[in-house]
Amino acid sequence: MPASVYAHTPRKHGRDSPPVFRPRRRILRRQSLFYYRMNKNNKRPLIYTAVIAAVILLDQLTKQLAIDHLKPIETFPIIPDALHLTYVTNYGAAFGMLADHRWIFLAVSTVAIVLMAAYLYYKRDEHPLLGIALSFIIGGGIGNMIDRTLMGYVVDFVDFRLINFAVFNVADIFVCVGCGLMFLWLFKFAEFDDDKKPTAAPTETASESAPAEENDDASDR
Repeated sequence: MPASVYAHTPRKHGRDSPPVFRPRRRILRRQSLFYYRMNKNNKRPLIYTAVIAAVILLDQLTKQLAIDHLKPIETFPIIPDALHLTYVTNYGAAFGMLADHRWIFLAVSTVAIVLMAAYLYYKRDEHPLLGIALSFIIGGGIGNMIDRTLMGYVVDFVDFRLINFAVFNVADIFVCVGCGLMFLWLFKFAEFDDDKKPTAAPTETASESAPAEENDDASDR
């Protein structure tokens, strides 16, 4: 056997005792399993961080394209009277609601993003649908917050005219999709403590009622 296959570990009892050889492959296998178990839960935060960064990058890229190409022409029809690309500056919240409250939106957005990021890290072991939903919402919120901080307004360009809807952007799309995925997780995959309590009650009552029935049978006899 080659010497690299075994690891030399001397005995603790006695100086003249023969050395003990353990297979190095088994040691390496145990170490790899240990590090895998320690690090497997750390992969999801990295994935969610990458999703947030991708959402922010896509949002800022599309907004810059809108500034460069749509601002000079104002609007470009993709489907006439149905879907247009229109350059609009939004000084309010999502979809243009509650304008002229820039600093309030910045403060509320900052607090909400920090809380959602903390909740995302705390619930990193939950179903991945929750992590993706929160990542979409956080990325969209940061994308719009960057515009409000640097320019004082948000650039919107998706103009859905079929139902006379407000002009929005990619960040708004990700926020809405993230909210929808969160509701889906809430109704399909979320686990509550109230669902576990009724299952334990019948077993306790059954175990308590069994001795009572045995005592009644003994008294009858």
